[in-house]
Amino acid sequence: MKRKLIAAIGVAGMMVGIAACGSEDGKGGTDASGNKTLTVWVMDGSAPDAWMAEVNKEFEAKHKGVKVKVEKQQWNGIQERVTTALSEDTPPDVLELGNTQTAGYAATGGLADLTGDKAKLGHDGWNKGMLASNELDGKLYSAPWYAASRVVVYDKTAFKKAGVTPPKTRQEWIDGLKKLKASDPKTQPIYLPGQSWYVYAGFVWDEGSDLAVKDGDKWKGNLSSPQAAAAMNFYKELQSYSTAPKDKDEATPQQSTDIVPKGGVASWIGLGWEAGGAIDAMKKAGKTADFGYFPIPGKTADKPGSVFFGGSNLAIAERSKNKDLAKEWLALAAGKQQMTAYAKATEGGLLPNTDAAQFKPAAGSFAEAMAKASSVGKITPVTSGWANVETAPNPIKDYMTKVLKGEDPKKAGEAADKVITERVNQQ
Repeated sequence: MKRKLIAAIGVAGMMVGIAACGSEDGKGGTDASGNKTLTVWVMDGSAPDAWMAEVNKEFEAKHKGVKVKVEKQQWNGIQERVTTALSEDTPPDVLELGNTQTAGYAATGGLADLTGDKAKLGHDGWNKGMLASNELDGKLYSAPWYAASRVVVYDKTAFKKAGVTPPKTRQEWIDGLKKLKASDPKTQPIYLPGQSWYVYAGFVWDEGSDLAVKDGDKWKGNLSSPQAAAAMNFYKELQSYSTAPKDKDEATPQQSTDIVPKGGVASWIGLGWEAGGAIDAMKKAGKTADFGYFPIPGKTADKPGSVFFGGSNLAIAERSKNKDLAKEWLALAAGKQQMTAYAKATEGGLLPNTDAAQFKPAAGSFAEAMAKASSVGKITPVTSGWANVETAPNPIKDYMTKVLKGEDPKKAGEAADKVITERVNQQ
């Protein structure tokens, strides 16, 4: 799961050994006898081998003389590798892209316009939260594949001792944290670092706003808005029940393996691979992990709080020599039947692109809690310049730390907005 979900937080680094780009024959995937090769790039860990084999078997049965060549890639260095591949004459035909990266590739003209293929691809049935990252300026450039989101992980023993049950509203959440603190003053009711900005983003969305908004044909930062301040004030209230550092994020130190296994944490917010990592670390330390899971509570009980959807999309290279075949492969792989099989193959650990394909996860599992929030998933602003905002030092993180240390949210927001506005409009 960790390899799959690293895409959810936009990790990219130096390139490691990756398979050669495009087709080996240098003729756009066609050999001397006229047989075609459709090249598909997927990230290591994203597609179960058995599932991919079944998709390709069905596709090849319908297209005699066509072979699908799957090349697994690593997330490290993938942005540079994809940029290079899309500029070449024989790029991979189909590519898996992180959902926060897709707009950037679309803006540069590297991806095929799929707007006219919406019906064939199943556009109307896609999860609306996942769909946003596939469109830019009213055009469709990819199909959503899978996503994942954070949930609250809690210690069942600590909750039972304090008489706390999983909350459904923010107020119930706060009330529960108060009881946990009173029950055991030495235990953190919640471990929440000051810079867990993906969690904060969900609170901003709950207020009906966003981290950045359109301003004519440009974008501008929006952390100085009343909605962003209200979201940050709630984050500050939650964080007051934690002794986590105000100037660090959830990976510094890694909450799942460096903090939670040591004990003294009644609850925390994390991804599926983090929950699994905590369980493994506790087992190695001779401890028993008795975790429960619930969606991040919303302002009212009728729906959970908004969450960031990290995941991947499937796109077709603009320079592909096999666009028609690529579109048919994409329609098959991202269609309801194969997405249902995909959800089962990943044991409900990932959300498929349509609710109709959702595998029913086990009761009480992380996947069940994540699925409950699938209707309120969102992503960061869809613009090619958003990646610049996340570059260190991240202005959202700096803003959060300033407010947690006492600075006025509006003043801190105005400083952050200057940086966000400058960065988000860079191409």
